[in-house]
Amino acid sequence: MKLIKYLLVGGFSGLVDLSIFSFFSILLEFNYLVVGFFSFIAATLLNYVLSILHVFESGTRFSKRNEIIMVMFVSGIGLLINQIILYYAVEIMVIAKFFAKILASGSVFFWNYYIRSFYIFKSVSDQKTSL
Repeated sequence: MKLIKYLLVGGFSGLVDLSIFSFFSILLEFNYLVVGFFSFIAATLLNYVLSILHVFESGTRFSKRNEIIMVMFVSGIGLLINQIILYYAVEIMVIAKFFAKILASGSVFFWNYYIRSFYIFKSVSDQKTSL
């Protein structure tokens, strides 16, 4: 059930990411890597808020401060992965920016879910049952 909720939250956040990216990089023709950076940050902030409201139980394993630091760190790695895939897809594979962004965001989705679900937001009761 958690994965389905995260798919919905991630899907909505992904639409926000893709909308911002498409508007600024395709319609207004700003640099796609700069736009990709900012659209990813906006979507990640939205995803975090929606995730703690609807998917994960916040503050059960780590303090809120440490939890936010870890989410930012994991998201930073996700941003790096996103930018590498985006650049590679557009410049090397010559894929349209729109589809390259979908590919990049889809790849990072799994990274974010796995780390958040199985480490950052893993509840104490989940840890006991997995031992």
